[in-house]
Amino acid sequence: MRRQKYSSNSKWEDIVGYSRAIRIGNIIELSGTVAVDDANKLVGDGNVYEQTKFIISKIIQYIEKAGGKKEDIVRTRLFVTDITKWEEIGRAHGEYFKDIKPVTTMVEVKSLISKEYLVEIEATAIVTEIQLH
Repeated sequence: MRRQKYSSNSKWEDIVGYSRAIRIGNIIELSGTVAVDDANKLVGDGNVYEQTKFIISKIIQYIEKAGGKKEDIVRTRLFVTDITKWEEIGRAHGEYFKDIKPVTTMVEVKSLISKEYLVEIEATAIVTEIQLH
């Protein structure tokens, strides 16, 4: 099977050696994603809800670039720096996934790659229908 790589041009991709997304067959895996826009600027400074919404939107964008759709997402993993904010994070997650209901995990971590990032999310999608580009 062919391995398709998708880059977001994040400053960390070349330093660490990873892709934003990889598709092999009908499986799409998304790297841990923080609230950084295309200009590598923070989105939602100090606001866990806004960061979560932005991250999920970015994840969906890359799932679509790889030929999938939001409904193909079967797993999300949320790494958060303050688990007491779970309701705000969960509310943002639910706004995107309340009908899809992927399996998910939310784990508190000591810190992320930089202190201004409050949430990092990974996702897995399994494309169940052929998407024509």
